[in-house]
Amino acid sequence: MRVSSLPPPAHGSFEVTGACPHDCPDTCSLVTSVQDGIAIKVHGNAAHPHTGGVLCTKVSRYNERTYHPERVLKPQKRSGPKGSGLFEEVTWDEALSDIASRLGKIAARNAEAILPYSYSGTLGLVQGEGMAARFFHQLGASLLDRTICVSAGSAALETTVGGQIGMKVEFFAESDLILIWGSNSIASNLHFWRHVQTAKRNGAKIICIDPRKTETAEKCHQHIALRPGADAALALALMHELIRNDWLDHDYIAQHSLGWEALRARALEWTPARAAEICGISVAEIESLARDYGEACKAGKNVAIRLNYGMQRVHGAGNAVRAVTCLPAITGAWRKRAGGMLLSNWEVHAPKKALLQRPDLLGARRPRTINMATIGDALLESGSTAFGPQIEALVVYNSNPVAVAPNSGKVVQGFAREDLFTVVLEHFRTDTADYADYILPATTQLEHWDIHIAYGHTDVLLNRPAIAPVGLARSNTDIFRALSQRMGYTDPCFAEDDLTMVHQAFGDAINFDELLEKGFVTAPLPDAPFAFGAFPTPSGKCEFFSQRLADEGQDGLPDHVPNYELPRPGDTYPLAMISPPARNFLNSSFVNVKSLRDIEGEPLLEMHADDAAARGIATGDTVRIFNDRGSYRCTVRINQRARPGVVNGLGVWWRKLGLDGSNVNQLTNDQLTDMGRAPTFYDCAVQVERSNAIY
Repeated sequence: MRVSSLPPPAHGSFEVTGACPHDCPDTCSLVTSVQDGIAIKVHGNAAHPHTGGVLCTKVSRYNERTYHPERVLKPQKRSGPKGSGLFEEVTWDEALSDIASRLGKIAARNAEAILPYSYSGTLGLVQGEGMAARFFHQLGASLLDRTICVSAGSAALETTVGGQIGMKVEFFAESDLILIWGSNSIASNLHFWRHVQTAKRNGAKIICIDPRKTETAEKCHQHIALRPGADAALALALMHELIRNDWLDHDYIAQHSLGWEALRARALEWTPARAAEICGISVAEIESLARDYGEACKAGKNVAIRLNYGMQRVHGAGNAVRAVTCLPAITGAWRKRAGGMLLSNWEVHAPKKALLQRPDLLGARRPRTINMATIGDALLESGSTAFGPQIEALVVYNSNPVAVAPNSGKVVQGFAREDLFTVVLEHFRTDTADYADYILPATTQLEHWDIHIAYGHTDVLLNRPAIAPVGLARSNTDIFRALSQRMGYTDPCFAEDDLTMVHQAFGDAINFDELLEKGFVTAPLPDAPFAFGAFPTPSGKCEFFSQRLADEGQDGLPDHVPNYELPRPGDTYPLAMISPPARNFLNSSFVNVKSLRDIEGEPLLEMHADDAAARGIATGDTVRIFNDRGSYRCTVRINQRARPGVVNGLGVWWRKLGLDGSNVNQLTNDQLTDMGRAPTFYDCAVQVERSNAIY
């Protein structure tokens, strides 16, 4: 099928199929209704089984975001101090020429003084790390370790089952018992929740394991409100009970696992009483959960775990995911298509990333790698060190690090350096854009080509542009293509258009004609991927013991790794704080969409009545939350969503919308997880006090 890369028509009424670009497991298929070149409605594609015609509240407001009155539609150059938000409009030619000149001069001294910073503002393979990666590889810039969200869990899956592969999400509808572990599915995985509802109507029991009593927990039969960072202890205690009661699949263990005797010995150390003390729950809750899980598995029922990223924000994140991942193997839950576990199916897909990103352009160069979670430290490093030169230039796209990176006080200091040349590709003047030397207006999902894979289902989705770029906005690919021309890069890859790159993403591995016609194609995956073992690990088995981890000096078995910060009564900072996302925001996206911000109201801290009473705090008070990293003020809400000893700082609001120009990440931890080099946002001890005064 031939397809044109020309812009969509400016006249007439039509519908265009696209894909949601945001960091969500659902990766919905969108349909945009267009009238005379204007997008008038964005709705879910009823023909796409995983979307089923339904969108979340956030993405259903995509028009409001695309045509937002504050959208940046022309290139802007800073005209005031860093962080002041003062800019003047300039031409594209002026902006691109100056940026290319300044980057070229820095690269002539040492290209590693230049750092790209990006993440999942779009998950598109082309607009995400397509032409941008080619540009920075040719430049020889420092590499970015993109670990801020999923890398701890990804590393855990890699060392246990061999990669990010699990159940097909649609088969949860057939499950008899579902554990939703570390996920507020109603808010962050809406289409999975539809399958849960089907299972529930058919008699399935649904149990939520989460420190916070989320909207999801309220709708489950049972909520187990453990302390943050205690997930591995709970999983090991479940194993203890499964062993003690012989709720095991001995045949599956013998044929399809490695290291069982060692894991068995480790698990038998974890009595329910020991785990209960760490988890802050009762022994009876642990025993009951083990009985539900074990007896159902032993009876041959469909037992499934939906694991998400909530448990991955603490020191022991990787070990926690490893421990939970062992459960379906020791019980044989993997034998059934409606049993096992799903964290991510990202690796079901096999895009040709090397062809898209062209790491070969580096040649023999091996630039340093800088972890995105510790960007504050990296920017504040002065002068050349053994780790390389000081960062002189930063190019930010698909991210808002000043708002979303942990320990943001340091991040702000780094971005405020007057000697740091910063370019930000954006839709709005975000917290990060306020510190830019240049803001370059980027297209939204309705205005460019892209191709997407999902981590919550197994489809590949195409995104067609529904409208021409608004104002003078340009796609990420177009911006980096233009910079490449000004830098004198002659490799033919820098002249490839977006549609060519979309096709390159999979080549002949998928039916491209079907993708063009329907907007999606399904990647192959067995209904029960590990029913007969065949794990993509070195041994071909579920590796309870990982030799790879042992060779790295780590414990080859999963274990409970305590949080860095373990608050206790009487401590300077006696409360644990987690910072789950506000329901109507996605990270820091959509915060400036008025209809969604009106629903959220204002930045909030949720607090249990016992903790509030001890501090003389009432709902509606302004409180000050603080630790050694900083201080943050917001309104408090006393409710049952917070368990005793834990406060919930809902995020991620833009800093400029906070009472003191800060947000919850002023307090969060930028130390790294046990594996995967991820940040530990929820490994955070604080104190809270009533504070109606202006600071």
